[in-house]
Amino acid sequence: MIVPRTRLLIWFALVVVPFATLAGLVPGTTPLALAAMAIFVLVLAVDAWRAVRLLEGVELNLTPLIRATQERMFTIAVLVRNPSQRARTLRIALAFPAELIPSVDEITTQLPAESEWSSFNWSCSGSVRGKFQIAAARVEAASPLGFWSHWQTLPVASEVRVYPNLAKDRNSLAALFLNRGAFGIHAQRQIGRGRDFEKLREYIPGDSIEDIHWKATAKRGHPVTKVYQIERTQEVYVILDASRLSARPVQSSEFKVQSSKFPASNDESRTTNAIERFITAALVLGLAAEQQGDHFGLLTFSDKIETFIRARNGKAHYHACRDALYTLQAREVAPDFDELSTFIRLRLRRRALLIFLTSLDDPVAAESFVRNMDLLCRQHLVLVNLLQPPGVRPLFSNEGVDNAQEIYGELAGHLRWHGLRELEKVLQRRGVRLSMLQSERLAVDLVTQYVNVKQRQVL
Repeated sequence: MIVPRTRLLIWFALVVVPFATLAGLVPGTTPLALAAMAIFVLVLAVDAWRAVRLLEGVELNLTPLIRATQERMFTIAVLVRNPSQRARTLRIALAFPAELIPSVDEITTQLPAESEWSSFNWSCSGSVRGKFQIAAARVEAASPLGFWSHWQTLPVASEVRVYPNLAKDRNSLAALFLNRGAFGIHAQRQIGRGRDFEKLREYIPGDSIEDIHWKATAKRGHPVTKVYQIERTQEVYVILDASRLSARPVQSSEFKVQSSKFPASNDESRTTNAIERFITAALVLGLAAEQQGDHFGLLTFSDKIETFIRARNGKAHYHACRDALYTLQAREVAPDFDELSTFIRLRLRRRALLIFLTSLDDPVAAESFVRNMDLLCRQHLVLVNLLQPPGVRPLFSNEGVDNAQEIYGELAGHLRWHGLRELEKVLQRRGVRLSMLQSERLAVDLVTQYVNVKQRQVL
């Protein structure tokens, strides 16, 4: 598309308007005025024709796959093809999704002569996590005389994956992630004999009859005993609720990146969804399990099983868990704990640590959850964690109550708190621990629970 530029309007006022006025005031100058205006129009037509040919063969290539961190700056490499290899100036704008915030809306770049390809970097930041596509770019070039601008839309293909920002939670656990090498290691007494089979050996007087391997004994003709070892590698699963209960807002203090779109600011309180805090805490716990040498697994659910990744370790496995979580969104459905319990019973045969991230302040959901815990807690060690809902606290714990309306609000919060305390006692009788955690300390408290389980060897 060709559009006029400011220079065209200025020259129109300098050429056409004076000659038209002259032709109107002095009748004998009409042929001269018409000739001058015709020449001006011819020059404009030639300049427009040359402007159309400026963008022939021009191509834009972007980095095909970009991995970025939420609210941190990243760069997109833009490669421009100039088939004529002549020096020219282009104005380029990319069709950024609303979730990607560029440092500038458009960039004017000078393509050098005698070079077919040129490149530059475009700085951006992702305001939310997720997968985003950049599919179009607008390129504009000025005509040789500067009267016209020719622009066209070019197809591009670039996928931007914005992952959750774990910096703040990892900084709170810096001592755990600090790599000290082999210094400072102390021997720790192991409790019990373990459950992992190690080998067979000859029977020694005093061995328990439960440890005798009867098939090997019958084959060899003399008693043979099974030897077990302490489990060094354990399985840890984070079970994340992606139903409507996780879509509710919670108060959180997050660090905002400084860019041209954001003024410089310190840590400030803002509202985020519960699932955002669940995802961040789950990934931090995965890093902690990797540091401790355990296997980390992931299970997300709503009214059905969304994602299941069996527990393993290694960087590739952690990246697979991160790729499964960074696009996860809460759905407007009720959680199905019956299907979840059946799935766990069928898939997880080995005893594991199950860490639930959900919300149980809904009485119907809480009743279904308690009913299914009777099956899971017999085989697995279960920890349930939920974010403390706003206003849910014991009565008289808030001193800033000024009127009757706030009194009724505090009373409602106390009733909900009392219901969760009763639920905690019900689950405790089944060997399940329920914890109400603050949003800012969710990841820290989860890792603390996991480390305590490791130290006590209750798994």
